[in-house]
Amino acid sequence: MDRSPIARRPPLPLLAALLLAAPALTPPALAAPLPAASPGQISLSRTERHLEATGDPVWELALLIPGQPPRRFDALVGRAARQAADRHQLGSQAPLPKGRYRISELSEIPSGDNPELGRLHWIGLEPLFATARRGLGIHHDPSAGLGRRSGTDGCIGLIQGNDLVTLVDLVRRSGMRELDVRD
Repeated sequence: MDRSPIARRPPLPLLAALLLAAPALTPPALAAPLPAASPGQISLSRTERHLEATGDPVWELALLIPGQPPRRFDALVGRAARQAADRHQLGSQAPLPKGRYRISELSEIPSGDNPELGRLHWIGLEPLFATARRGLGIHHDPSAGLGRRSGTDGCIGLIQGNDLVTLVDLVRRSGMRELDVRD
């Protein structure tokens, strides 16, 4: 009996029938909502890690969606030299203040907008507490680890642009509407 990989393939008519019967893949933008009793949780916490090239502290954006594996995304929050600045002062370039935020919008970033917002998407955040900080959100940080522009002016900047695509899809499908900033 021949045990080569070719000998183990199903006959072509059977293979064609299997392919026709397989469900079509749905693009993320059109994917169905995730089945869940609750929308899940999204939180932001500082880690002990730093980017080697710039010293930026790495933060972790974590998603816990019932019935799904935990997802974690590396991010920069504020500028490396401004981590201890007043987190409630407008323009401080400090990390977001601790507390809960409402996810106010999920939108695409038009090409030609501020290049420091990265590409693809913007997730708007509104504090659910008193603070002078405004215009906060989650976006890609295209200059992460690349010199003095590394980090954000106070937003959550995901280090990997593709993580933002995944995050937007998961937030849309899960119905999550709040973020908890823990540190």
